[in-house]
Amino acid sequence: MPTVTSSRPAPAFLQNQRTACILTLSVVFLCGTVVGAVAMNLGHKTLHRAPFWTDSGRELSIQKLQKELDLTADQTEQLRTILDDFGKYYQGVLASGKTNIFRILDDNQKRKFERLLNEAQGKPH
Repeated sequence: MPTVTSSRPAPAFLQNQRTACILTLSVVFLCGTVVGAVAMNLGHKTLHRAPFWTDSGRELSIQKLQKELDLTADQTEQLRTILDDFGKYYQGVLASGKTNIFRILDDNQKRKFERLLNEAQGKPH
């Protein structure tokens, strides 16, 4: 079977195998970078939505559950009460835990711990 060859020669910069390899790897790397950036941008909103114990997070949770479970108005109000109660409980647990941790830290460690908590919550330090 005869070999099929193109009548047009490859561009001069692709005739060097090393250059062609580097160019190919660069294009693959750039494509991966673009795909990764797009995926992170799309996933960022899902990963960083407000927690259900905050006001905005609770409302989003209620809306989603109301839609997905087809809740009645009465069920929605009961859910709202349950999430409100749980939010208060959770905030109390967080505050108690923070207080207990602060008891064992010196002043310098307390400042660092506060900074770490703020960073974890996305607040500026």
